Amino acid sequence: MQATKPVKNPRKQRKMLYNAPAHLRHKFMGAPLSNELAASRGIKTLPVRKGDTIRIVRGDNAGFEGKVSRVDLKRYRIFVEGLTREKVDGTNIFVSVHPSKVMIKSLNLDDKWRKAIVERKQELTEQSKKEEAKKAAPKPAKKAAEAKKEELVEEPKIATVAEEKPPEEKPKAKPKAEPKKRVAKKKEEAPLTEKKLAARKKKETAPATEKPAEKETKPKAVKKTPAKRKSAAAPKKKEGGT
Repeated sequence: MQATKPVKNPRKQRKMLYNAPAHLRHKFMGAPLSNELAASRGIKTLPVRKGDTIRIVRGDNAGFEGKVSRVDLKRYRIFVEGLTREKVDGTNIFVSVHPSKVMIKSLNLDDKWRKAIVERKQELTEQSKKEEAKKAAPKPAKKAAEAKKEELVEEPKIATVAEEKPPEEKPKAKPKAEPKKRVAKKKEEAPLTEKKLAARKKKETAPATEKPAEKETKPKAVKKTPAKRKSAAAPKKKEGGT
């Protein structure tokens, strides 16, 4: 079967509706089932067929109930027994109703194929309901009696384990160690000679009032100014002429 693409253009929609094949026309004749029928059958919608009892829900004839006498797949209309109108010349004709305006009250299951379709759909709905119930149902909680028994069984085990273990002694807090003072390592003294001993004695016996010898200060260097050069004397003019 060729797949049909969804169309938004109204012109194309009407064309597809009027040129639809028979198997699609049958689907377009679907109508919802009543609440009681849907609960018993587990189906929400089915195509209307001849012999079904329907109830008109919308339109001028809302509330009318009757059996379907004819189904027109060419014009997508159904005709109900007892729903007629009188023409100007006095003749009575059936009034057509669109299947979207009706609700099915009872199904005609004389056709074995239709009966098989209803049973198949019913099984599918039941399976889907069971799966949903499994997902939604919470995990089974343990009974209170079983929980108490487990607690009683577990309690003596804990007691025996507690008896075997000796009481744990808390570790005593160690006193804080005082910071160790750094001790300068004394250098090993070399054997003192006679000269060094004599010098040390002189330092000890020297008076404390003596000032340390002042450092010799160097005289400041005096800048020498360069001597002016004497200009060469001009030669004296000899007096008198020759």
